[in-house]
Amino acid sequence: MSAFVTLTAFSGARCRVPVAAGACLVSFTAFWLAQRAAHVSMIDLMVYRAEGATVLAGGDLYALRATTAHLPTTYPPFAALLFTALTLPGAAVLRTLTTAGNLVLLLMFVRLSLRLAGHTRVETVLWAAAAAVWCEPVWTTVRYGQVNLLLATAVLWDLTRHPAGSRGRWAGTGLGVAAAVKLTPALFPVFLLTAGVVARLRSGDGDPWLRHARGAAVAFAGATLLAAAVLPYDSWRFWTDAVFRSDRVGRPEDTANQALRGALARLLHTPDPGAVWTAVAAVVTAVGLAVAVRAELRGARAWAVCACAVTALLVSPVSWTHHWVWCVPLVLLLWTRGHRTAALGTALVFCSYAPWWVPHGPARPELHQNGAQMALSALYAGAAALFLALARTPTSLPGQPRGPALRQAVTKE
Repeated sequence: MSAFVTLTAFSGARCRVPVAAGACLVSFTAFWLAQRAAHVSMIDLMVYRAEGATVLAGGDLYALRATTAHLPTTYPPFAALLFTALTLPGAAVLRTLTTAGNLVLLLMFVRLSLRLAGHTRVETVLWAAAAAVWCEPVWTTVRYGQVNLLLATAVLWDLTRHPAGSRGRWAGTGLGVAAAVKLTPALFPVFLLTAGVVARLRSGDGDPWLRHARGAAVAFAGATLLAAAVLPYDSWRFWTDAVFRSDRVGRPEDTANQALRGALARLLHTPDPGAVWTAVAAVVTAVGLAVAVRAELRGARAWAVCACAVTALLVSPVSWTHHWVWCVPLVLLLWTRGHRTAALGTALVFCSYAPWWVPHGPARPELHQNGAQMALSALYAGAAALFLALARTPTSLPGQPRGPALRQAVTKE
């Protein structure tokens, strides 16, 4: 009888994976067809391609205006070096490869998100990816041909491959390279550094976190210096001028900007929230890092990583809706930790496409929003703030050690 039960369970497990794979394939195919029906331009991908072509031609990278929208270069020079590879295929082939690549990256991102949360069953990855592909940040990432899934996957790969206490030789490489491509992930090494300093002050041993942060700093410096050696003029232009000009990225009040700066610009009906944003961003940075470090030192790395991610998105001058692909690990973490209502609410926010419900466009109607419109165009930032509030509550970290067990866990790490 026991053998029969075991065989039945084994057969059921074997059936679940093909069913989940089929559902994921159907979802991805429908997504691909929907993107084609929407005639997506992948405009950001074309900007990346133009940057790579400019590097190969020896042009002025930060004088570039690409596509019919005349979009400028906004990433560090190291990114442009990598984008030279995008000039090899034709535009049509490049769009197809990018769509396929982003779908593969989504699978990897979901798998790493579940691994971070402690759930690694294959069928769970497939079902989650089948649903996640339809959330607005993922849809828009693929629509624009963005690099968000690539960078988020690099960050999670690093933080799940090298957990606290790890002595991995390449610890920090993913974080450093991601920050060299786009500056927003740079908050993750700062989080590790802070955790290391706090752990050293508390227990005298913060070396694992400090070593990880040091690896990220070395990788960032190496990538940046490589770009400086190949593109000295462009590197000088970026690090002395362009990096300080957030207006190059776009209008702060744009409804697509789900950072605190965007929400404040719309709330105050001004394109420049100035000192108000600076003060609020400083407070949120301190609070977000405190939440992340506290969770990390309690052994709750999943909460720590997600808290750091949403903090980085909140305090960045511009966080377009497609930057919020971090909603995927947020929802999965909340669900697996038993916060089902919060998980469903968060999923609803990021699948609602609500920021696009409000008036937006070249006439800048975002500067004249009413209360309901401001609330809709700040849903992502609001969801992030609620997550930080949940993550800082001790009861939101179920299964974490307390008292002597906590001190022992921290010491071991």
